[in-house]
Amino acid sequence: MRFSKGRNFLFRIPEGRDFVEFINQFAKKNHVLIGTLSAIGTLRNPKVGYFEEDAGEYKVIPLKGTYEVVSLLGNVSIKDGEPFAHIHVALGDSEGRVYGGHLIEGEVFVAEVFIQELLGELLERKPQENGLSLWDEITL
Repeated sequence: MRFSKGRNFLFRIPEGRDFVEFINQFAKKNHVLIGTLSAIGTLRNPKVGYFEEDAGEYKVIPLKGTYEVVSLLGNVSIKDGEPFAHIHVALGDSEGRVYGGHLIEGEVFVAEVFIQELLGELLERKPQENGLSLWDEITL
């Protein structure tokens, strides 16, 4: 699929808000249907997930305390008719250990976000047999 660049957004999420929820609300309010995102900052008591293939669901890993966002990358597409942010994150603790996975939630202490909107054919996540909601595959 080919896309062209749409609008660019650069903003800070207010302290105390849930990162994922805020991104989903922002995308909906600003009609961002497809895009990429990245961020830096710090999250409190985040929950990350690891998809367990055999169980067909995410194992939730709750982290206690404050974590530096070492890397945060994701995309926005459509799921159940609404903009949906799919985000992966690497989080560092005060000892330099890093934890990572699918970001399920995290209270913002500081979060500076960049979203690049993409224009083109909609990408829609649909439930698959493996338990994930994925875009359609492309064939070459």
